[in-house]
Amino acid sequence: MKIGVFDSGRGGAAVAARLSELLPDAEIICVDDHDHVPYGGRLAEEIIELADHALQPLFSVACDAIVIACNTATTVAIKTLRERYPQQVFIGIEPMVKPAASQSTSRRFAVFATPATLQSPRYNELKQTWAADCQIIEPDCSGWATAIEHNQTDSITVELTVQQVLADGADVIVLACTHYHWLKGRIEAKAGPSVLVLEPSDAIKNRIQSLLGQRLN
Repeated sequence: MKIGVFDSGRGGAAVAARLSELLPDAEIICVDDHDHVPYGGRLAEEIIELADHALQPLFSVACDAIVIACNTATTVAIKTLRERYPQQVFIGIEPMVKPAASQSTSRRFAVFATPATLQSPRYNELKQTWAADCQIIEPDCSGWATAIEHNQTDSITVELTVQQVLADGADVIVLACTHYHWLKGRIEAKAGPSVLVLEPSDAIKNRIQSLLGQRLN
């Protein structure tokens, strides 16, 4: 069983590593688009074409499913990719607005995301559908993906951002960019045990198993 994992940059490696643990019998093939990272500040049309080009190596090896391990590429490009490649199974990553809303007791949660994700129609649809009665805090994380891609995580003021969203009453933090998985430990350490930090690796595994069924068993 071949599972492709695509991200604009290093975030996909974190997802691929976690999927290798969760699905030990599957072959996980990871590609990225490091030359054009980050996607978060680009126009939608450009994101679609960059993602399409970067995915070609995964198409060539006939992956049973391809995980678009990038919230920006999912929210902006996955609809077009499914139309262009109708025989390919795509699994996207979307901001975990629904589980955040269902698990927040304060009805306030934070979404750490790129500008393109926050501005996407799909993200706003998720908010309206699942969190209309919640206050969603969206701090400026615009430089994070670039810093992570260049191994400059020490330059990111993660702790300050977490402190600010906690002061605003957030009891759930959604990591809506796979690059931010590399910051999860720092975020959890600052947030403390009473704050839930959500990222989608387990949900991706469940979706793969649901779509591919017995072939993964």
